Amino acid sequence: MVDRDPITWPGGRKVAVHLGLNVEHFRFGRPSTSIWPGTAELTPDALNHGWRDYGSRVGIWRVIESLDRHGVRPSVLLNSSVVEAHPQIVAAGIERDWTWLAHGRTNSELHTDLSIDEERRVLAEITDTIFSATGRSPRGWMGPGLTETHRTPELLAELGYSYVLDWTHDDQPFPLTIPGMFSVPYSVELNDLLLFGKGLTGPDFLQMVIDSYEQLCADSATSGRVLPIALHPFVIGQPFRLRYLDDALAYLAAQPDAWLTTTDEIVDAYRAQIER
Repeated sequence: MVDRDPITWPGGRKVAVHLGLNVEHFRFGRPSTSIWPGTAELTPDALNHGWRDYGSRVGIWRVIESLDRHGVRPSVLLNSSVVEAHPQIVAAGIERDWTWLAHGRTNSELHTDLSIDEERRVLAEITDTIFSATGRSPRGWMGPGLTETHRTPELLAELGYSYVLDWTHDDQPFPLTIPGMFSVPYSVELNDLLLFGKGLTGPDFLQMVIDSYEQLCADSATSGRVLPIALHPFVIGQPFRLRYLDDALAYLAAQPDAWLTTTDEIVDAYRAQIER
């Protein structure tokens, strides 16, 4: 980072903030993200499947109300199977002009162990499904569980993608070795699924957002930074947590140096500067 040319954000803002909203679909009877591993291998696994399913049935609608209240457009990490399973969510996002990223087919399957021909076919199917439902081809990718193969960025570039979120090791975008492909920051630290799974509380989440913003704002004295906040409706959409997301958005919206934006806009602003 210290060897890079400085980057700036539109309007002289110092910190680009994006909300990575994971809108996912989980196959019934398949083990996946679990709140209680003790039943994860059972069929049916009512405990864990129900916990995950709460996000699409209830939690997402609370999150949408909070986003609307503060005028925030999320960067939606969309499992393509959501298109058929939860069309109401896709319709709500189209109405609000959300930014759509591909997030694999389902979070019940990791994006691994694919032959090159199979991966090319799977990626094309995911892309076509999202385009057919939203009218837009996704430009960004994040694999289920942040998984890729060694060929994924190259195959994505063939399909017109320009960035991935799987590499969580920077506070700025940067070019990949595949021409025209970039990495955009995402977080496995400021991530509701992992934070609350460790026993942190809503007030802890709010304080972490504030602390992250303040530190990145201080760092931006030399070059602009990115603050990614990763959200899952079945976690942050729980009734006892939503108010802290609302408070965090209110805080960020009030900061004069915060650019509340999307991953598409971040990569466009970054590319325009490095290609000048």
